[in-house]
Amino acid sequence: MRCPFCKEDRDKVVDSRSSDMGRVIRRRRQCLACEKRFTTYEKIGESFKLYVVKKDDSRVPYERDKIIAGLQKACYKRPVSAEQIQLVADKVEEDVFRNFEKEVSSAFIGDSVMKHLRGVDKVAYIRFASVYRDFKDADELIDEVSREISNADQNGQKKLFGQ
Repeated sequence: MRCPFCKEDRDKVVDSRSSDMGRVIRRRRQCLACEKRFTTYEKIGESFKLYVVKKDDSRVPYERDKIIAGLQKACYKRPVSAEQIQLVADKVEEDVFRNFEKEVSSAFIGDSVMKHLRGVDKVAYIRFASVYRDFKDADELIDEVSREISNADQNGQKKLFGQ
């Protein structure tokens, strides 16, 4: 495996985890040349494809990279590491593959992302929700933020949104 940073072909596996009910192996690797870490995913080459059914009923092939791109946008300039983003994507992917074989709705994916992102960073959650839920005006956004503040108060969480 070539290091994505220095392009050397010497690394060691630091951690391996199974996901997607054993169909995917996630490996954390460390380059022996530059000592940076990176993640690889090994998947069984299967003939089936999972499709995402979008709001307009069109179908597109499932792509993990789209989930990661959405998470990166939501987490921009937030104290969320790349590893945390990968872990949220792993959890979402596990939800998807545990429940669906051929087609999954984009709504299910969006809800799963929000469910897992909520526990990582509330501001990133609100950012993601504002795009995913397509708020029509500021009042809808304010209502969502108010619900999150209320939920945090009920759960005894402090310092939500700078409070």
